[in-house]
Amino acid sequence: QVQLVESGGGLVQAGGSLRLSCAASGSIFSINAMNWYRQAPGKQRDLVATITSGGSTNYADSVKGRFTISRDNAKNTVYLQMNSLKPEDTAVYYCNAGIYRLLMGGRRVYDDYWGQGTQVTVSS
Repeated sequence: QVQLVESGGGLVQAGGSLRLSCAASGSIFSINAMNWYRQAPGKQRDLVATITSGGSTNYADSVKGRFTISRDNAKNTVYLQMNSLKPEDTAVYYCNAGIYRLLMGGRRVYDDYWGQGTQVTVSS
């Protein structure tokens, strides 16, 4: 099995910073793109940032210049550095990844995995 476990959420004042981490574990052969999503109360889950296996990144317009996504392939971990936080950044943040899982006999199965979510609250 494969698991994604997030950490680093919390309560911060507007203008502050937080760093989220998401570590993948299990029978992993390789990981494609890794993503961060967020979902505010009563709203849909939105894509915040993406990083490919080669390190290319893309961001939602609302976070460009403030958030930075990075990954450590050796640790199967993705990070989201969030600076200049605003109250409207308040949400549950989820990591997501496309992962090739290694099965017995060397067979590989591709699937989409989600973390459990971590709450980020920005006070004004």
